[in-house]
Amino acid sequence: MSDQIMLAVDTRDTLGKGVKRLRKDGIVPGVIHDHGKASVHIQAEYQALYKTYVTAGKHHPVEITAGGKKYTTIVKNVTFDPKYNALTHIVFGAIKANEKVDAEIPVHPAYAEGNDATPAERAGLIVLAQTTTVSVKALPKDLPDALTYDAEKLVVVGDQVTVADLKVPNGVELDIEPEHVVATVFEPSALAAANDDAGGEAESDDETEVQSDHESNAQAGTQADEIRPGGKEQKESKDEGRNPEKQ
Repeated sequence: MSDQIMLAVDTRDTLGKGVKRLRKDGIVPGVIHDHGKASVHIQAEYQALYKTYVTAGKHHPVEITAGGKKYTTIVKNVTFDPKYNALTHIVFGAIKANEKVDAEIPVHPAYAEGNDATPAERAGLIVLAQTTTVSVKALPKDLPDALTYDAEKLVVVGDQVTVADLKVPNGVELDIEPEHVVATVFEPSALAAANDDAGGEAESDDETEVQSDHESNAQAGTQADEIRPGGKEQKESKDEGRNPEKQ
């Protein structure tokens, strides 16, 4: 795990419809769920929160200072405005150093020195990433920033990398079947034909719209996918605007 991530936020009394004004002023509302205790409503300047989210993802502990108290947390859910792709709400879950937590860890290819693509891609083939994050359980100190696989194994059409090929550090438990496919090599023409058969809608997992849950749906120990805005499985919660009192 990389360096410690620190974040100072303010506690907030503004709830319900008032959060719209916060957003117009460049402030993002959020909440910290703390082991069954009363939730702590927080707010922070947009860039500070967004930078923290991009850096920490949903797997790296964030040390938050709020209302004179310190919390070790992990990002649980985020909400983005679908039109402007702007962060509108964030949910943190408090964690304990001596208790294992669930997290979503990014999956990255590891290339041989001097390479920036797989042998298949260098030969004009296409490698389709089918899994970009995996669920794990580990102590906060053992959470890795990413899991990697040997990309040099992807050479000819049909070659695959599965979860079993991931390099997993000691102390990290995978919560996904080992045979789950991570990446596959395709012939470009075959992939184009499949796309045509699907009416032009076939696409890789990492190109699908981002989804996220509203804080009222967040549960301790659950994680969502992929950190980047517009990335995997995050979408604007309909409750964000329709049920503001829950914010």
